Parts: sequence; C-alpha cells; structure tokens
Amino acid sequence: MTFVVTENCIKCKYTDCVEVCPVDCFYEGPNFLVIHPDECIDCALCEPECPPEAIFSEDELPDGQQHFIELNAELSEVWPNITEQKDPPEDAKEWDGKSGKIELLER
Repeated sequence: MTFVVTENCIKCKYTDCVEVCPVDCFYEGPNFLVIHPDECIDCALCEPECPPEAIFSEDELPDGQQHFIELNAELSEVWPNITEQKDPPEDAKEWDGKSGKIELLER
C-alpha cells in the first residue's frame, strides 16, 4: 500500500510532507507533488503534515480521487526528487479547497 497526493495539492504545493519522509519518496512538478508508489513505505508521517490535507492512503482516497494513484505513479517516474522543504507559492492559501484543479496541473 502507498500514500497518494491528490487534487488539493495542485497550486498549493506545500512541502511540509517532504521534510518528514524517511525514504525521500516525493517528486516535484511545477505546481504539484507526487509520491513514488514503489518507494513509499506506508509510514503515514506525511499525511498529518500536509496543510491542505491532500495526502491519503490509497485505501482511503476520497470519491473521485482514485485516478491520482496512477498519476502519482506516472509523474514520479519523470519529475525530480525533492528532499527538503521549500516555501509554498505565495497564493497557496487561495487555492486550498478549490475543486476542479486537475485542469491546472502542469506537467
């Protein structure tokens, strides 16, 4: 089992989760983070650290977020690894909780 970054991370992209990950399984895109499913050890340390609550166990994904399992797997193969916390985008709080952000995902 793995943890999955879901839609609410798009354009929020807080990196608090990266700082606590013991296996460095986060990968960074222009406006989204993903978890590499083969590297995640299911420790659950990242989930409570995510300010917009965008990280879930794959068994507990909210309705309509199941496609993020495949998206995390796909993008973690091409995006660079991130191991240190960075400042969030200046407008991150404005994007928290907005729906329909999948269309804004930058690859």
